[in-house]
Amino acid sequence: MSILRQKMIDAMQLRGFSPRTHECYLRVVRDLAKYYHQSPDQLNKEQLQAYLLYLVQKRNYAPSSCRQSLNALRFLYLQVLHCEAFEVKLVTPKREQRIPELLTQNEVARIIEACTTLRNRTLLRLCYGCGLRVSELVALKVRHIDGDPKLLRIEQAKGAKDRYVRLSDHLLDDLRQYWRAYHPKEWLFVSHYRRRQHQPLSVSTVQKIFDEAKGHAKIDKVGGIHTLRHAYATHQLSQGLPIQELQQMLGHRHIQSTLRYLHWMPQPQAGDHYADLIADLEGHHHDN
Repeated sequence: MSILRQKMIDAMQLRGFSPRTHECYLRVVRDLAKYYHQSPDQLNKEQLQAYLLYLVQKRNYAPSSCRQSLNALRFLYLQVLHCEAFEVKLVTPKREQRIPELLTQNEVARIIEACTTLRNRTLLRLCYGCGLRVSELVALKVRHIDGDPKLLRIEQAKGAKDRYVRLSDHLLDDLRQYWRAYHPKEWLFVSHYRRRQHQPLSVSTVQKIFDEAKGHAKIDKVGGIHTLRHAYATHQLSQGLPIQELQQMLGHRHIQSTLRYLHWMPQPQAGDHYADLIADLEGHHHDN
C-alpha cells in the first residue's frame, strides 16, 4: 500500500491538487483497502460497487461525501493505476436541492458591528467585501494588498489558482487603519496565542469569531462564515454585476458553480455594476 500511496501522492502533486484534496483522496483509498483487507489494485468493479453501496446504506454517507469517494476512486483507477476505463456504475443519493439561508445586508452589518475588536471587524469586512473563502482569508499576507490598482492578491486558492479581487476605497481605509493599529509584518491576521506567535489565524479561530459575532447580533440563520461569501455573491448580482465577472471574483473554475446564485435570489438588476458592498453596509448600520 505504501508504494501505491506514493504513486497517488505524486499524481496529485503533478496536477496541483490542494492539501485538502490530498488528505481526502488518500483517506478514501485507505478506508477502501481496510474494508477489504486488500490493496485497491486487486479489487474488481463488483467489489467497488458493493463498497459504495455500503457507504450509502450502512455508513449513511451524505451525497457530497459519496461524490468525494467516487471522485477519489475514479482518480485512483484512471490516473494512478492507468485502467483503460472506469466502468463501475456507482449509485449515489441525489443531491438535495436546498437554498441556504442568505444573509441580508442589514444582517451582515449587524454581525460585523457586533465584533469587539478592530481586528475581528476588519477580517469579517474583508471576508464579506471581497467574497473570500475562510482558507483564503487566513492565508493573506501584507504584501498581497496592492493599494494603487486597488487589488487583493489571492495565492494558491482552491484548485491551486492565483487570482486578484477588487478592493473598494472603504476596504482600503479599513486595512490602513488596521495596519496602523497592529503593524502586521508578514501575515495579515496573526494569532495572539503564545504557542502560535507569528503564525496566521487558524480557520477554526476565524469561524469562532464569526459565530460569536452572529450570536451577539442575535442572527439565528443557519450557517458559518461561508455565508458571508454567499452574501457577497448574491448582493453583487442584485446590483447588476455580470455573472462572468462574479465567477472571476469568486475564483470558480466552472461557471455552473457561479450560476447557482442566480437560482438562490430574485431576478438581479441588469447592468454592469460592481458594488462597493462595504459602503452599502454603512447605510444599513445607521438605519439600525
